[in-house]
Amino acid sequence: MEENLQPVFGIEKLYVKDLSVEVPNAPEIFLEREQPQIEIQLNTGGRGVGEGVFEVVLTVTVTAKLAEKTVFLVEVGQAGIFRIMNVPEEQIEPLIAVACPNILFPYAREAVSDAVTRAGFQPIVLQPVNFEGMYMQRLQEQAGAPAEASIQ
Repeated sequence: MEENLQPVFGIEKLYVKDLSVEVPNAPEIFLEREQPQIEIQLNTGGRGVGEGVFEVVLTVTVTAKLAEKTVFLVEVGQAGIFRIMNVPEEQIEPLIAVACPNILFPYAREAVSDAVTRAGFQPIVLQPVNFEGMYMQRLQEQAGAPAEASIQ
C-alpha cells in the first residue's frame, strides 16, 4: 500500500485561548472627551502538540491611554490548532510564523473590537498586518544582519 505523501496544511480548530479586558479608571474615565492614544502590540508563538499538529497563538494587546491614565487594556490570545504534514522541515517555521497568524488575525481583530465595544468604548479596527515582514525582520535580527527596508 502506497503512502500518501501529499503536503497537508489544514485548520483543526480555532479558539480564543485568552481574553482579558480592564477598565481601571471606570466610571470616571467615561466622562473624558479627549481621544485616547492607542498602542497595539502583536506577538505570535507556536508549539508542537503532536505529530504534525501545532498550536499557534496570536496575542494582540491594545492599550488606550489619556496622559498617564489607562482608559482600557484589552488582550486577546487567538489560537488555532493546525495540521502540517509532509512539508519540508525548513517550510514549517514560515507556515507557523506567517500563514497561521494570517488565518488567525481576522478572528483576533473581531474579538478585540467586540471586547472594546462591550467595555463601553468605540470599536478599534485593527489594520492588516504584514506577518511575512515581521518574520523576515525577526530572522534578520536573529542573524545580526542590519534590517533592510523593502518597498512593496
